[in-house]
Amino acid sequence: MSLIHRYQSNGYNIVLDINSGCIHLVDEVTYEVLPYLEEGMSTEEIVHKLEGRFKKADVETSVSECKKLVEEGMLFTKDIYESAIEEFTNSRQTVVKALCLHIAHDCNLACRYCFAEEGEYHGRRALMSFEVGKKALDFLIANSGSRRNLEVDFFGGEPLMNWKVVKQLVEYGRSQEELHNKKFRFTLTTNGVLLNDEVMEFCNKEMSNVVLSVDGRKEVHDYMRPFRKGAGSYDLIMPKFQKFAESRHQDQYYVRGTFTHHNLDFSKDVLHFADLGFKQISVEPVVAPETEDYAIRKEDIPQILEEYDVLAKEIIKREKEGKGFNFFHFMIDLTGGPCVYKRLSGCGSGTEYLAVTPWGDLYPCHQFVGEEEYLMGNVDEGITKKEIQKEFGHCNVYTKPDCKNCFARFYCSGGCAANAYHFQGDIQGNYEIGCELQRKRVECAIMIKAALAE
Repeated sequence: MSLIHRYQSNGYNIVLDINSGCIHLVDEVTYEVLPYLEEGMSTEEIVHKLEGRFKKADVETSVSECKKLVEEGMLFTKDIYESAIEEFTNSRQTVVKALCLHIAHDCNLACRYCFAEEGEYHGRRALMSFEVGKKALDFLIANSGSRRNLEVDFFGGEPLMNWKVVKQLVEYGRSQEELHNKKFRFTLTTNGVLLNDEVMEFCNKEMSNVVLSVDGRKEVHDYMRPFRKGAGSYDLIMPKFQKFAESRHQDQYYVRGTFTHHNLDFSKDVLHFADLGFKQISVEPVVAPETEDYAIRKEDIPQILEEYDVLAKEIIKREKEGKGFNFFHFMIDLTGGPCVYKRLSGCGSGTEYLAVTPWGDLYPCHQFVGEEEYLMGNVDEGITKKEIQKEFGHCNVYTKPDCKNCFARFYCSGGCAANAYHFQGDIQGNYEIGCELQRKRVECAIMIKAALAE
């Protein structure tokens, strides 16, 4: 298993020391020296291997400098976590810190790729009552231990179809903060159809983040996100989203789109958002079975990887021109990164993060809702199937076979458990297409940091 990942991008020779996270921009000599050095070859052997390509003195200097980096713990760093992961996982107290409240299992759009089946989630249309939502918040408070900051996402379907209850639950949550020494961070995801000034004003006061669902250019959005009778929704929502983003000072929101097999040129959709003035942008690949006409296929991957390169170069250009924007998948912290537990185990679904249905059932996350084998309990009785929580708690980059040799494992933390389950039937598996794209996004993100640091 290699301890480094080296690649060339946009004219840079980049080397990632996988276990330390150190990034090195190197010359051509060092780029070629490193694989031989990792194999344990002597300076003389490396000089011999590269003779005819580089001067002996340059190779010797490169080897010497690399050895200094090794001594400083910045190159060929050993993995210090693998031997301790089991003890770390077993000894760590699990508390629930976040809930995804399915405030509405109903929707006013009929998006072609919706995993929630127009909000129904393999079941019936329903709106969460205030009583169920209140019990959910009480459950969160009771199961959060000493953790002060708690997160609640209002999700759907379309949450604004149950707007009254959203407001009631925010008010209730605020009333409990001082009593229990907690602080709620509320977030909301909306398709914008019911967005109005009153909703915007309330969100700007109470919602720490708002996700605005829009897929890109008008023709792309209207094809994938129509009303139930077939009409497009772009013209209705886009002016409202622009107004909303401005009212939030272009911060603490995302325009969030999904690209599919039908718009593999998705960099144009990202740049369309940027040209409209949006500064916080996320456009993500659809996850769907190959039987769907819009699904991403293996043969699509080369074009998608090229699109990420195109997008990365344009982001650098615009940033240098003073017209920069944030693209969610290229935003990684190269200085410190998340805590060790997050780096190893990911989003916390099934342990720290749970989804709540309109009738109060608990699932590991929103993408497991309706999968009865993953029904964990309910807001009345709490988590009754502790074995599910334990199963998710023991899911990390060292228990997933495909993660062990992947250079990006500490950035994606093993990927999405729901995607693994739906494609491989096991949360310890991996969604292969997703892994390919994630690796490319990490490479692009690192390259962007390098380019902007010059």
